[in-house]
Amino acid sequence: MRHRCRVKKLSKPADQRRALLRSLATELIRHGKITTTLIRAKVLRSEVEKMITLAKNGSLSARREALGYIFDKQLVHALFEQAPTRYGDRQGGYTRILHTVPRRGDNAKMAIIELV
Repeated sequence: MRHRCRVKKLSKPADQRRALLRSLATELIRHGKITTTLIRAKVLRSEVEKMITLAKNGSLSARREALGYIFDKQLVHALFEQAPTRYGDRQGGYTRILHTVPRRGDNAKMAIIELV
């Protein structure tokens, strides 16, 4: 039973799931918009919002925590420079999920997740 278990498993072991979310978060922050399945987008939303909240904080410990999660060092520095000005007045909701047409091969629900 998985009563009250709030972590989406994404049909992957924990290490593969963590690596998938890290790579998706890195690419979303780099490009600003990516296309993925709806479930992955919903799980990715919380991870990216944590990184942007760390960037708004701007402390050294927050920067080190973001460097441990996001793959690209220059991307972290750019995020920490832009986030306080771009998201300074927002209290959350840094991403937007838009539903698109289902994937042709397996009819999976697809979505575009983008930074607001």
